[in-house]
Amino acid sequence: MKRYGLIGFPLTHSLSQQYFNNKFQEEGIEDCIYERFSIASIAELHDILKTHSDLCGFNITIPYKKEVLAFLTERSKAVEEVGACNCVKMDNGKLIGYNTDVIGFENSLLPYLKPTHNRALVLGTGGAALAIVYVLQKLGIEFKYVSRNASSDRFAYDQLTASIMAAHTLIINTTPLGMFPSIEACPDIPYALLTPAHHLFDLTYNPAESTFLAKGKAMGATIQNGQQMFVEQAEQSWRIWNS
Repeated sequence: MKRYGLIGFPLTHSLSQQYFNNKFQEEGIEDCIYERFSIASIAELHDILKTHSDLCGFNITIPYKKEVLAFLTERSKAVEEVGACNCVKMDNGKLIGYNTDVIGFENSLLPYLKPTHNRALVLGTGGAALAIVYVLQKLGIEFKYVSRNASSDRFAYDQLTASIMAAHTLIINTTPLGMFPSIEACPDIPYALLTPAHHLFDLTYNPAESTFLAKGKAMGATIQNGQQMFVEQAEQSWRIWNS
């Protein structure tokens, strides 16, 4: 039996196990299982690797996309450049790290991009944000992070003025705010300043329409959740594990 899984904490929001086990059933793949490993500390990964010798690969989600780097034997070019990993392939005891968020985000965003979406606000500064920024730089889209505290490369939420909001028509939420089960939460941006010129992308896919996206839609903005990104990165992970 080939075992795959998801590392993170908490994992109540994740549909990865359901997605992969449905895939195995639908495609007649009988020798594989995918499970969730909810760990309160990345140090617990040592125990998982020790007790599951049949583990062939795993995905990594919040909050360990940076912390897992210390476990890797080898890193893909994207992991080196992004500084975050969300997919690991096991190869004769080696842990080889990849970043499939990059492919998932780029492929899902491109159909929605307009020439006016040339400046972006990236909400959050975690491992997922690093993959998003990597893609924005590749596409030539200027960006600023937004977090609780301001610095040279980021705005604080309370600094988002009308002029800043008007200039940045692409807004990407990489935080877990609004993710199931805390679906009422949302990033503290001035939603009243959104317009039909804005496009909101939420990496969250559970629920399908987060509070962040609902507030944007109410102001006429186009919206997009992380479902297609999730599917793209999952399928890329499967290709990596079986290459």
